[in-house]
Amino acid sequence: MRPVGVVGAGTMGAGIASLAAEARLRTLLYDPDPDALARAPEGVEAVRDLDALADCGLVIEAAPEDLALKRELFARLAEVVQGDCVLATNTSSLSVTAVAAGLPHPECVVGMHFFNPPARMRLVEVVAGEASSPDSLRVAREAGEAMGKHVIDAADAPGFVVNRCNRPFGLEALRLVQDGVATPEQVDRVCRMAGGFRMGPFELMDLVGLDVGLAVSRSFYEQSFGEPRWRPSPLLARRAAAGHLGRKAGRGWYEYPPGRPADPEPPKPGGGDGLVVVAGEGTVAGELAAAAENAGWDVAEPGDAEGEVPFLILDCGYQGEVPLQGGPQAILVAVAPLAELDPAGTGFHVVPPLGRLVELTGRRQEPVERFFASLGMHLEHVGDAPGLVLGRIVAQLVNEAHFALGDDVASAADIDAGMKLGLNHPRGPLEWGELWGLDAVLALLDGLQAEYREERWRPAPELLRAFRQLP
Repeated sequence: MRPVGVVGAGTMGAGIASLAAEARLRTLLYDPDPDALARAPEGVEAVRDLDALADCGLVIEAAPEDLALKRELFARLAEVVQGDCVLATNTSSLSVTAVAAGLPHPECVVGMHFFNPPARMRLVEVVAGEASSPDSLRVAREAGEAMGKHVIDAADAPGFVVNRCNRPFGLEALRLVQDGVATPEQVDRVCRMAGGFRMGPFELMDLVGLDVGLAVSRSFYEQSFGEPRWRPSPLLARRAAAGHLGRKAGRGWYEYPPGRPADPEPPKPGGGDGLVVVAGEGTVAGELAAAAENAGWDVAEPGDAEGEVPFLILDCGYQGEVPLQGGPQAILVAVAPLAELDPAGTGFHVVPPLGRLVELTGRRQEPVERFFASLGMHLEHVGDAPGLVLGRIVAQLVNEAHFALGDDVASAADIDAGMKLGLNHPRGPLEWGELWGLDAVLALLDGLQAEYREERWRPAPELLRAFRQLP
């Protein structure tokens, strides 16, 4: 087997070279900086001249994210390697087609997007440029699999699969703060404790660097010619302009040290001792009813209380004929803000599967707080908006995944695998949409559009088609 070359001995390049060497591939690592080469991983051959890569069958470029730099480098490589050598760029945001433009063999250029750190992240995106040949893509896939990675196929579109489908995680979080619905700390806590994410969006921004995040946002917006879903956040721009760039600057959305505060311990479930009426259909109503029974509550549907005054009535989008009365109520804030549903009432929102936190808004009522605490949930009081915090973020993740699916960026299986393996999401967005219910996702998106009158929440055509095809 012909050797594998890696160009760039920084963190990514050295990590990729180490993976190739561990796969028992003869691996050559090039970098113009002798000091970087001196730190080459064990089993990797450090080379000081590009000409040493002449016999390689695959060369993976891991240079800085600069299109002019990458094109210059690929032009030099094309003069060195054989005509059938596959040249793979590890770019995460640039067009593979643009990198290949003007080369004598553009069909040999593909994308191989590894995730940082390469040794720990299990995913590789193999990206097909406009001219990439099936043979070149096959070589890249086989190399990724030999390195022990799960390989997904992606079209050459902004952000490929993972970075594109994750756009709403940060952008919707920023908009929630901009609209005064929650603080950065609250958004992160909700995402971790209610959504099961390992990191909240603001933690992630601090880790990556706010300047890097802003540059990526601007790139997406420019490449899409002004797509409203991808409009950069002025909140992020102001924070970056102030020099609060995240962990590397000692301050971003949090100060370092200490970083974000620890999550509170939710109460232990149990202690229910009365009747709870769960009104409505769908996954949320079903999961709340099951959780209430497990906590010791008697659970009934509207009309089945047999004259007993309920301790609490949960209105989960109820549209039946039996009136909801006789006890305090909490309303699922999904299709509209609480101000429209019941201005003097109490609202809540959860996204299935139920996590360790419930979001509450509006008037505080002891029965509402006692009930959700009995389910083992921390109570987070936030501002009023359709879907509150987690609902908005997850609905937009589901929506963006359907946009990507409709644009033929990747298959449904690859989209879900990419988000779980590339970003450690608790589940794929398409899987999450099926679990929650596409009707619930669409109802929330419609509620956001009606509330804000903006195109950023318009449903993807593929999401509408999938909903119409449901039995």
